[in-house]
Amino acid sequence: MSMYDYVIVGAGSAGCVLAARLSEDPAVRVALIEAGGPDTAQEIHIPAAFPQLFKSGLDWDLDTEPEPGLGGRRAYLPRGKVFGGCSSINAMIYIRGSRADYDGWAAAGARGWSYAEVLPYFKRAEDNERGEDDFHGVGGPLTVSEGRSEHPLASLFVQAAQQAGYQANDDFNGASQLGVGRYQLTQREGLRCSAAVAYLHPALVRPNLTVLSSVPARRVVIENGRATGVEVDRGGGVEVIRAEREVILSAGTYASPKLLMLSGIGPAADLAAFGIDVVRDLPVGQGLQDHYMAMLNFRTDAESLIGAATASNAALLESEGRGPLTSNIGEAGGFFRSRLELDAPDVQFHAAPVLFHQEGLGAATEHGFAFGPLVLAPTSRGSVTLRSPLPDAAPRITHNYLVTEEDQECIVAGVRIALEIAAQQAVTDVVTGPFEAPAPDSSDAGILDWARRIGQTLYHPTSTCAIGAVVDPELRVYDVAGLRVVDASVFPTVPRGNTNAPTIMAAEKAADLIKGAV
Repeated sequence: MSMYDYVIVGAGSAGCVLAARLSEDPAVRVALIEAGGPDTAQEIHIPAAFPQLFKSGLDWDLDTEPEPGLGGRRAYLPRGKVFGGCSSINAMIYIRGSRADYDGWAAAGARGWSYAEVLPYFKRAEDNERGEDDFHGVGGPLTVSEGRSEHPLASLFVQAAQQAGYQANDDFNGASQLGVGRYQLTQREGLRCSAAVAYLHPALVRPNLTVLSSVPARRVVIENGRATGVEVDRGGGVEVIRAEREVILSAGTYASPKLLMLSGIGPAADLAAFGIDVVRDLPVGQGLQDHYMAMLNFRTDAESLIGAATASNAALLESEGRGPLTSNIGEAGGFFRSRLELDAPDVQFHAAPVLFHQEGLGAATEHGFAFGPLVLAPTSRGSVTLRSPLPDAAPRITHNYLVTEEDQECIVAGVRIALEIAAQQAVTDVVTGPFEAPAPDSSDAGILDWARRIGQTLYHPTSTCAIGAVVDPELRVYDVAGLRVVDASVFPTVPRGNTNAPTIMAAEKAADLIKGAV
């Protein structure tokens, strides 16, 4: 039996941050448990190669249950099973969300999580190549840079959106999100800067940090109302990794609630149905949220990314850190309000200089490009529940995408914005025809049906162990001593934007909470 001060489950974005920050004190013993292995695959570090990681051994390869709002279709949910977690397989877009998100959390009872209170943690994490200002930091572990691909097809989206009357925005993380432009990325010299690269790799030399890779967690050990360790599969047997101070779950929005439920923490009736002794009756797994996206794809005779994988481009990436292989696919985008009376955007766009279809799994065999909206502030709520009491069974996941009238109206409005942009000269000059897009004269019902058939997750699940429901504002599980959850599952609502930067911010803040520094 091994004993540590802190035992962290999950070497994803949050877990890497916590392992690095907590092990800064040489007197503290930290164990980091990861079901996957090291992030050595070449496809992780070459930005344009990330779709090749889907459904590989580095992907948990989850699916939803039949989704009622999608006509019973199951949705594919990729999640990173590797050092860095989803930050090792994502599109590297650095977006924090809106001021309104965090102020809304604080107003609803998440004390300490207002925009003014979380901004210092965003800045502490960041090393932005633009330099330091009121909104950005330098010198942090996470490199934030301009995209080095600057593909012309992504630029056409920005140009067309401006032709349609939408304003340009060169910093979606500054004073306002609204407008269109190119995304900043978590890249360093043209290569992926995951949480593993930024935080974990530099910390691996510390003798007080132990990383247990390819070691699946089974449950949290709870004795007399206190978390005392984590039961794992290791070396062909079951072992307990003991925690003298705290167990910290950073396994993600799907796996953290699953581990809590396997440990007896969750809805009592659900646990009893599986014969699991109830330790605490809490709404674990409820309130699941995500961003649902519908991408319009167009054929073009212009050069797209399908020819990027050449020896010369590989040499350019290696020698100069630039070229088409640095593309993060979703190079450009923007934030929109579907209704002028809204205080914050409710639609986000991503634009890719290549066909992106079939939930990112479709082959790009001809030149094309894609752009489209997502529902940025969804009112739909889903759940994560157990499928089986066996630890290696995937959970049941139901997102309830597009089940509310508000979300349906939002995706239709977003697609109409996309059609408006597609009608501008910058796009029409290069488009040879639709690959997968609704007709411009489609009815609202027709657009909604199309979005239901072709849409997908944008990989931003949150809120299954939310502050105020499962954990307190210091991310401690209610009524269980020595147990915290630190990952996107604690977000009261999904932020308006890509969720990797907020997850890293939350872990930075959690490290201070654990240390008693705030």
